[in-house]
Formats: sequence, structure tokens, C-alpha cells
Amino acid sequence: MRKTIKQIITSQDVMMGKARIGQPLPSKQVETIDPFILLHHAGPKNYPAGNEIFDVAPHPHRGFEPITFIFKGEVEHKDSLGNHKVVGQRGVQWITAGRGIIHSEGAPKTFQEKGGDFELIQLWANLPKNLKMTPPNYQAFTGEEIPFIKENNYRVNVISGNYKNVKGPIKSLTEITALTIELDKNGKVFFDFPSDKNTLLYQLHGNTTINEKQIGNKQLVEFEGEGNEIEVKAQEKSLILLLAGKPNQEPISQYGPFVMNTQTEVLEAMRDYQNGKMGFL
Repeated sequence: MRKTIKQIITSQDVMMGKARIGQPLPSKQVETIDPFILLHHAGPKNYPAGNEIFDVAPHPHRGFEPITFIFKGEVEHKDSLGNHKVVGQRGVQWITAGRGIIHSEGAPKTFQEKGGDFELIQLWANLPKNLKMTPPNYQAFTGEEIPFIKENNYRVNVISGNYKNVKGPIKSLTEITALTIELDKNGKVFFDFPSDKNTLLYQLHGNTTINEKQIGNKQLVEFEGEGNEIEVKAQEKSLILLLAGKPNQEPISQYGPFVMNTQTEVLEAMRDYQNGKMGFL
């Protein structure tokens, strides 16, 4: 049975520092789609050589997973665990903040010097209470390391979870499925998701029909729980992020980069960060 579309949310522009980015989640229509807390879309934009593109200074996280999908350009990551990596097109950086991590990210100097196209999505996926204080972890895979299925008119990149017996390399603590889908004009592809997971689809750009409903550029689709089938048909070249995760069904208390269950836990996170318990960078 096909999944019914619950609502369609059009991304709104917000300012993050000096950068204007798209934000479909949270929005006026919905605060969270459990376990997904936030989705930011930067780009697509072409930067001339020598321009500052994107640079986020060291900052902490606790209690969730900040995930970066790179569609164009490059992202350089450093963290308090000692990780340092540059990931480019079709790559992913998956951070499990757990009990605490400090990291910085931005376009590497080499990319800023030469300029070029840049586009990424950052997703925040909440951790359940029993995993919020798990040891922090960092996983990164380049586009060449992400397995994919390619047919005549579409390509599905399997980042986490399974699709047609292809398993993604990311080891998700909460069994989140994350796929990126590239469709040519007249491309058509089917997906099957269990009803116990909340499923959402974000169309970065393009024009498609999702279960017979027209979806446009920078729109987020939330599905009802019932049913399992999703059909995507493209009227023009399109790019999509498809996600599914089991809801935590727990209270959320958030302050900036800390996502916990209670205000007391948030205050503890702030104190631990100030006392250096999340490491240094």
C-alpha cells in the first residue's frame, strides 16, 4: 500500500551568520519530525575564486547526530577526537555527538582559492535517552566510497540502511535509512519503508510526482505512518534526500547545540562543556 503524504513544507530562507540558507525543518508547520530535528540546505551557489565560502568555528554538540551530506564542493572537518578529513561531492560526514564532541567545519582553503559550485545539507537526528551519553563518534565516507544502484534514468546512493540488498557504509546507532536520489527527466524509482519509521523526503531541486502529488523545488514531504510504498517520477532532472527513522517518542529540551530530554540535562551539558569535559580543539 502506498504511503499517504501528510504534509508538504516549502523551505524558507533564514540567516546563519552572514549566510542565507534554506530551512524546511523546523518550520511554522512543524517543529520536529521525530527523530529529525533540523534540516538546513546551503546552496546551490557558485563562488568565485578567493571568496570565503563557509567556515564554522569550533563548537560543541551533545545528545544527537549532526549529519552533513555534500552534493557539490568540499567540506573540511576537525574534532576533539582527533579526526581531520576533507569530503567532497556525494560524500557524507556523520557525527554521533553522544555525551559530547567539539568540531569545526568549513570549505578547505584549497577549494576557496579555486572557487566553484557548493551545496550541502545538514541534518540533525535526535538520539533516544538511552544513547544520549554514548561515546562520541565520527564517520566519513567520500563519494567514491558510497555504494549505489544505477539504472537507465536514476541513481540511488545508499548512505545508511539498505536499498535493493545494497547496504550503506554508515553504522547508524538508531537504524536510520539515508538515501540520495539523482533522477534524469522521466526517471522513475520505487521505495519500500516499514510503517514503524517516520519517513520524509526533501527535494533539493527538480520537479517530481511523489505518490501522484506534484513536488517542486526545495520542498519537504512528510508521510503518514500507514503504508510502505513510495513512487518517485521525475518530470525534469531532480535531486532528492530520502530519510526514515524510528521515532523516539520522548520529550525534547534543546538549547543551541545541546539536545537533551530535560532542562536540567541541558544545563549539565553547558557546565560540562565549560569545564572541558567534551575535549578541546
